Amino acid sequence: MAASEDPSSDDAALPFQLDALGVRGRLVRLGPSLDAVIGGHGYPLAVARPLAEAMALCAALATSLKYDGIFTLQISGDGPVRLLVTDLTTDGALRGYAQFDSWKLAVALGAGNEEAPAGYVPKLFGHGRLAFTVDQGQHTERYQGVVPLEGATLADCAHTYFRQSEQLPTGIKIAAHPVAGQDGPPRWRAAALMVQQMPELDAGRLAIDREQREDDWRRAVILMASATDAEMLDKNLPAETLLHRLFHAERPRQFARRPFAARCRCSRERIDRVLRSIKRAELDDLRDATGRVAVKCEFCSTEYAYDDGDLDRIYASAA
Repeated sequence: MAASEDPSSDDAALPFQLDALGVRGRLVRLGPSLDAVIGGHGYPLAVARPLAEAMALCAALATSLKYDGIFTLQISGDGPVRLLVTDLTTDGALRGYAQFDSWKLAVALGAGNEEAPAGYVPKLFGHGRLAFTVDQGQHTERYQGVVPLEGATLADCAHTYFRQSEQLPTGIKIAAHPVAGQDGPPRWRAAALMVQQMPELDAGRLAIDREQREDDWRRAVILMASATDAEMLDKNLPAETLLHRLFHAERPRQFARRPFAARCRCSRERIDRVLRSIKRAELDDLRDATGRVAVKCEFCSTEYAYDDGDLDRIYASAA
């Protein structure tokens, strides 16, 4: 019998540790936040799925780091999907958006196809790069890691990043799909399961020889990979139950959840600062049919309009 529905398993990361294997990880599940982002833009299925996967991956990577600020994942390429951006703040504000060419997308998918193929990265993004950025404010140095887009899936590209950056061995599995509900339209769900080998000192395993350490790591990856997409996306299967099902022999230790919510950080004050950084004469290209300067937030589609009086105020404060 299916476990009872656990609403708290949506839009949260559940960190865990496998002490017996010297491995830590997290299980991320997203639901309502995806509907808010994807539904708000009306993305086609072939764009919505990569964005949903990217948001789950962003949450998994961000919650594995200690930082105070914004973690950003960005994919850019020369394919039908030109740009995909998602970010997560330390207080759990998650957002994302995509830019794409509808005509090129239709050609890439072929007649009658709406969904991205299994190995969608080369077909949808073409040649490009994957970037991770940690921004902790103006008084700290921003960290950025960039790698070429190499791999058939987003998880493959993330593995490329970890191999090239010489960080700790990391395994990632991602799933995303709209799931039919009892009432109304299908709801988006996404999940990311990540395991990472701990440094020997942190794991308290200095006496473990290298061969045993490698065997333990391989076992953790095999167990992670045994999770099916259906299990990862099943709203009626609590995250704790899934982790126990996958790693019960290793007795996973689970920690406090990290909740998320779809929330944009745009504001009129932020847009004021952006406009103030541009010469006023260069704003004419942004004017709409009414003569006002219109700025639209890519993330949440909120539009900010400025008449000449508003612009007088902005530029007067910059004097």
